[in-house]
Amino acid sequence: MAKQNVKNEGDERLESVETTLTKAEQFVIDNQKAIIVVLSIMLVAVLAFFGVKKYYLEPREKDAQAAIYHAEKYFENDNFATALNGDGNYLGFVDIINEFGGTKTANLAKYYAGVSCLNTGDFNKAVEYLKSYKGKDVLVSSLALGALADAQMELGNVAEAAASYENAALKSANSFTSPMYLLRAGMAYEMAGNYAKAIAAYNKIKADYPNSNEGFSIEKYIARAQAEMK
Repeated sequence: MAKQNVKNEGDERLESVETTLTKAEQFVIDNQKAIIVVLSIMLVAVLAFFGVKKYYLEPREKDAQAAIYHAEKYFENDNFATALNGDGNYLGFVDIINEFGGTKTANLAKYYAGVSCLNTGDFNKAVEYLKSYKGKDVLVSSLALGALADAQMELGNVAEAAASYENAALKSANSFTSPMYLLRAGMAYEMAGNYAKAIAAYNKIKADYPNSNEGFSIEKYIARAQAEMK
């Protein structure tokens, strides 16, 4: 009897599977034209993506990399105005941003342009370029946030600068830039009257970077902020 029940249940499951398959097959038959159209569109989209990438984006990226070379050289030599606007023969960072938009090189040029504007005193433009930089390199991203904070400080946006300095310190945790940015963050927080956050920034230097240059003298900053807080 038990064997008969098992057999019946097995037959029912098999019949259910067969019914499901039949329905699926019928659906394909009834909608084959629509399915073919959808698959064709997907195939064309995939081929178009790889075609654009190979025959448009990659060559454009190479052109952008070649174009930025001279601007980077001017930047390295602290000739920020020429690096920014070009020298008449070679493109500057602004030209590269405008002519090669969407490339990784144009995105990097936004970082360079922001720092160049910071050094030439155009702080609003520096903020604009540095906020638009979207890099994946954590070190460059950290430096960009630090430069953004410098520009915000120059514009008197102290609270924003403090937050940017703190983000710069956390973006790429290391014993060189992190304590430097944390100290700047703490000082900016003090200027903004936010002594609790200033103390927190100083204490992070004390805990995580005690052997840094900033760490050796951090106690006086903590004491000062605590006194102001009282």
